[in-house]
Amino acid sequence: MTAQPPGNSKASGTPGKSDKSFPSRYFVMVYLCTGLLMMWMLRQAGPDSSIKNIPYSEFKEHLNKGEVLECSIASDRITGTVKLKPAPAAPVVKISEPAETAAATAAVKEIPEERFSFATTPVEDPKLVEQLQAAGVKFKGERPSIISEFLWGWIIPLGLMAGLWLLMSRRLASAGQTVFGFGKSKARLAGEKDTGVKFSDVAGCEEAKYELKEVVDFLTNPDRYRALGAKIPKGVLLIGPPGTGKTMLARAVAGEASVPFFSQSGSEFVEMFVGVGASRVRDMFQQAKAKAPCILFIDEMDALGRQRGVHVGNVSDEREQTLNQLLVEMDGFEENTGVIILAATNRPEVLDRALLRPGRFDRMVVVDAPDLKGREAILAVHARGKKIVSDVNLRKIAQSTPGLSGADLANILNEAALLAARRNALLITQTDIEEAVEKNVAGPERKSRVLGEAEKHRVAYHEVGHALVAAFSAHADPVHKISIVPHGHAALGYTMQLPDEEQFLMSYSELIDKIRGMLGGRAAEEIVYQEVSTGAENDLERATALARQMVCVYGMSESIGLVHCAHHQSPYLQPGGGESLQRDCSEETAREIDKEVKNILTHAYETAKAILADHRAQLERVAQELYRREVLDAQTFRQLIAVA
Repeated sequence: MTAQPPGNSKASGTPGKSDKSFPSRYFVMVYLCTGLLMMWMLRQAGPDSSIKNIPYSEFKEHLNKGEVLECSIASDRITGTVKLKPAPAAPVVKISEPAETAAATAAVKEIPEERFSFATTPVEDPKLVEQLQAAGVKFKGERPSIISEFLWGWIIPLGLMAGLWLLMSRRLASAGQTVFGFGKSKARLAGEKDTGVKFSDVAGCEEAKYELKEVVDFLTNPDRYRALGAKIPKGVLLIGPPGTGKTMLARAVAGEASVPFFSQSGSEFVEMFVGVGASRVRDMFQQAKAKAPCILFIDEMDALGRQRGVHVGNVSDEREQTLNQLLVEMDGFEENTGVIILAATNRPEVLDRALLRPGRFDRMVVVDAPDLKGREAILAVHARGKKIVSDVNLRKIAQSTPGLSGADLANILNEAALLAARRNALLITQTDIEEAVEKNVAGPERKSRVLGEAEKHRVAYHEVGHALVAAFSAHADPVHKISIVPHGHAALGYTMQLPDEEQFLMSYSELIDKIRGMLGGRAAEEIVYQEVSTGAENDLERATALARQMVCVYGMSESIGLVHCAHHQSPYLQPGGGESLQRDCSEETAREIDKEVKNILTHAYETAKAILADHRAQLERVAQELYRREVLDAQTFRQLIAVA
């Protein structure tokens, strides 16, 4: 199972150790004082709901009527109390009594007195004090509190300015736009405990691990090598397709050697400002030398180490300056001080030759796609932290995933766990993993795409055509599964063929049988319906690409001969795709290549039609059964074609 970090919990009653789950006394006092201060400020600044704000003219009216009892005069505010004088009420007249009697008996009722607190803003009024004295009003003057003036006049404005400045500086720093931080390295430092990766956590690349263990041994026991006069490689370049574990290998080296690990991407060096990249390289090496011995890992090295003189413009100048500084730091006048550079790329063909020479990157480690044994080991590593039934056959899963990388295999097991959780299962079964493999190869199942009866019959004949041509070809891979359930973006069905064992070379006969199987679906449609459909688009694309490789790359054409007429632009990004071929021949040779490719495809197609015509009964039988079941496994398919 995946190693878990040690627990950090402590007993609350342990003497001599402070419990950090509660704030200290200092913070409690700070919180209390801050709360009291805020309450006092709100009390001083906030308006009182019992005080009535009146205009200054209304205040003068109350003063003239003698209704102002007392007031306090400040520079910007007058507060006090007003007592309204009672006024006589209208007489009450009874209808049944005569007017004279009603007038005589009318009673004058007084309104009960009403008083309220008021506040008003003063205006320029030099005679206010004389009027207050004449009215007999008790009045006094008020001076604002020194503390209030100091807080509102200095502390709060300065605090707001400091907070705003701090907020802006943090925003700019997070965006990498601080004035004094352009030339600083963005390398992230991780200690031994932070990497969390050992060589036991990396599988499927034993040769690469063997090469890197020497680096770990030097970092652990440097005196043994120095006594013999040996020098550790300054740089190790990891080359391989995406997802093969290059970054994890670098982290495993740091975890095994128990040394600091600096990690940075090649794209983080180059900026729009000239000289920033070179400054970051210098700063990165200064940080690394201060932590020596250590490992400096640069991911996506092709973004930094491209060949010089290829691009035109200021961006090229900045990139070249950054690369020049890196070359100097790796192999300048100073000797290696214990800083080992690990770099990873999937495009080694674009790197500058000066970067690849001995003295800089002395060793190149190829991290290729894993073989059968490696895939099984990778599946075992990623299955550690998952609840899987005991009878799961990981070797069978590894056999069904040729050419997949470690990242693909990890994703397959994760998809299997999601599928098991979706059906509320407690354990991951073999069926879940096989369904995840199918989802990775053919895409997710499209239940919303419902085929009509005629289309469903056509797709069944198409897929059975692939399977029958492969079954009656001597060098084709065995059929593993046939399905007419729509998957992925455009696949209405698929035929899965898996090899019995790992294969690294393919002969001419095997390639021809492979092309023949690709064209079997179109051949079956033509035999049954006497016309073809658009369903063979992907088959034609793949068959044409493979036939072109046979002629241009493998030299398997008598008319073209042994001439290598094309090459892959990026062999690690697209190891088997013919669409990445770049032509390297004349126009006349290109026309001959097109003719030869057409001849190969035509001959393979005619042979596929002949095979299906000879086994027309099996074609009908298997197609009808596939139409009924929608999915056929290898055992059922073999039983159906074996029936006479």
